[in-house]
Amino acid sequence: MLALTHPPFRAEHIGSLLRPTRLLELRDKFGRGEIDQDTLTRAENDAIKDALALQQRVGLKLATDGEFRRRSYHSFFYRQLGELSIDTVAGEDAKGGNAGRRGTQPVAVINSRVTWTKPINVADFTFIKAHTALTPKITIPGPCALHFRGGNAAVLASAYRDVDQFWDDTVEAFGKELGALAEAGCRYVQIDETAFAKFGDPDVQAALAARGDDWSELIDTYIAVTNRVLAAAPPTMAIGMHLCRGNRGGQWHAEGSYDSVAERLFNALNIPFYFLEYDTPRAGTFTPLRFVPRHKRIVLGLVSSKMPALERKDDLKARVEDAARFVELDRLAVSPQCGFASVDTGNPISPQVQEDKLKLVVELTREIWGDT
Repeated sequence: MLALTHPPFRAEHIGSLLRPTRLLELRDKFGRGEIDQDTLTRAENDAIKDALALQQRVGLKLATDGEFRRRSYHSFFYRQLGELSIDTVAGEDAKGGNAGRRGTQPVAVINSRVTWTKPINVADFTFIKAHTALTPKITIPGPCALHFRGGNAAVLASAYRDVDQFWDDTVEAFGKELGALAEAGCRYVQIDETAFAKFGDPDVQAALAARGDDWSELIDTYIAVTNRVLAAAPPTMAIGMHLCRGNRGGQWHAEGSYDSVAERLFNALNIPFYFLEYDTPRAGTFTPLRFVPRHKRIVLGLVSSKMPALERKDDLKARVEDAARFVELDRLAVSPQCGFASVDTGNPISPQVQEDKLKLVVELTREIWGDT
């Protein structure tokens, strides 16, 4: 099989990495006003350099900054676009805990229009590029994440009188951010979409119905909005989508297969490659992959970032073989199912287990495809 020289690579990881304890301590001190921004930034820089070295060491072709400058990938991004909060539960920042259980779904608060005023991730990309020869990958939330966590009610509560204007603002903001990244030289972006994989969960469907949303109609709306963003994206940029069922302190927010969304997800959505969570039976079987068209690729998230047990390589090989019954092997790749720290407190695993799992992904791809 041909070696992949462009994204997605055979061995991938979703983005976030466990924050060093020292960095968490300094961030707390910064929050209390005990250190200044320069001190925190120097600590972040040092920690990111170590994260880049880790990714080089395990044999990956791509590198992220571990999302070390963010408390969470959602809140960091959306708070740059206005008075917007996406990580709240009962008015408080959502926390992890009780690993392996369903967590409370955070809600969005929209107190201003969505407005892009300056690049959000360009400095992150520039730092990665300056300190590694690996391909930099930038991760951003999906354009529908804010609406999914609040619905029309959150949109119209104070900032908007027209939901269409909200979508126009969102598409414009994402287009400007992608344009700024491309101008800086970024060629690889991953959209982390928290809605599509959750639509197959009956509890999520019921919650959406309770607020007045038809989940199936939302799928079409979200595909249309995302396609508008993709249509405006620079042609030089490889853009993939990670589908997430929740990843906070080892907790999850939804369960259920991709069956309810698969045909539209893989055919109507103009994404060339997908990162799919497949680490537990909660994700269902590989049969929905039968809808994947021949020009698209799938990254199988087979390794858990939530639980410390290290998967058996032979078991993973068998799962790849199973998936290859629906998508030919040359169009498959492997990754952990999600990031290791979607919020800065991280999942309940150790740095050594994190490294072992990343090594396992790399070793697996070398043995299956002879490439990473």
